[in-house]
Amino acid sequence: MTMTAQLTFRMADSEDAEKLAAMYDRAARWMQGKDLDQWKPGEKDAEHFLLRMKEGEVWLAEASEHLAGAYELWWDDEEAWGVQPPVAGYVHRLMADRGYAPPGTGRILLAHAEQRMAAAGRGRARLDCAPWLCGYYEGSGYRVVGEFPDKVARDGRRYVVILLEKSLG
Repeated sequence: MTMTAQLTFRMADSEDAEKLAAMYDRAARWMQGKDLDQWKPGEKDAEHFLLRMKEGEVWLAEASEHLAGAYELWWDDEEAWGVQPPVAGYVHRLMADRGYAPPGTGRILLAHAEQRMAAAGRGRARLDCAPWLCGYYEGSGYRVVGEFPDKVARDGRRYVVILLEKSLG
């Protein structure tokens, strides 16, 4: 467990899967309320998060004993990035719970992910996002390096994501 500002970090375990799915749904409903077409409630269930725990890392950030945020850390992402040498880590599902997250939680989550990647000997942080989110990540030091025009959602719809990268050196 590590502390950063007002957040305490720990790796998720199987008992957290339902909480993660609920947080995802809250974030998806917030996006829908802002007319942002990205996540859909019910799209990521507990099984999704259990699989991500098995294949990578899922980290939780807590504030005053409440779940304030989370992210998935993958060690490869062939769907969006193709086969790559092991030089990067990939951030997915960065989410902050607006009811409990202190200001700046998203950037603190990103910094924690970047520290994990660097500790694992990876020199780059990568992620993909909807075009409307690029400014946020660019403000955190990421740069656009490409586009993945045919990402497929769970419901079969296709959409565009922007590929971003940050050097950790």
